[in-house]
Amino acid sequence: MDLSKILSISGKPGLYKMIGESKNGLVVESFADGKKIPAFAHERISSLKEISIYTESDDIALWKVLKKLNELQEGKPIENPKKASSSDLSALFEKVVPDYDKDTVYMSDIKKVFSWYNQLLENDMLDFSEQEAEEKEMEEAEAKAEDLEDGSEETEEKKENSEG
Repeated sequence: MDLSKILSISGKPGLYKMIGESKNGLVVESFADGKKIPAFAHERISSLKEISIYTESDDIALWKVLKKLNELQEGKPIENPKKASSSDLSALFEKVVPDYDKDTVYMSDIKKVFSWYNQLLENDMLDFSEQEAEEKEMEEAEAKAEDLEDGSEETEEKKENSEG
């Protein structure tokens, strides 16, 4: 699942898949009804890849939240998040993201995440292998960078010791 091509458009319900570009915006397809519509540059368009959830310590990427939710729900949809009680929804969200920032993450955000989860599940788009591979590559690159830094520091120490 390439989350960079799955979009949320402010003021429009649901999720959209980017299918092309036009002179003054994007051409998107609604997950709900499959209609193709233009999304203009002046609209607030967010790629799901860019979205993260505030936590008490560090922000967590939306794909990780969706993955945990999918595991917790065992691949089943959430019963109508728009009609469920706030306490039920916040309890479920807390199981998924135990340390989410309760002052910053509003109930409307939680409902939106659950609604997006259901839409992605319906469209069989909850495959996280791309994101996991990408994250693993980044971790390996960071580890290599740290090893190189550690190696250069040791070399400088050896030079100083041999000179002294």
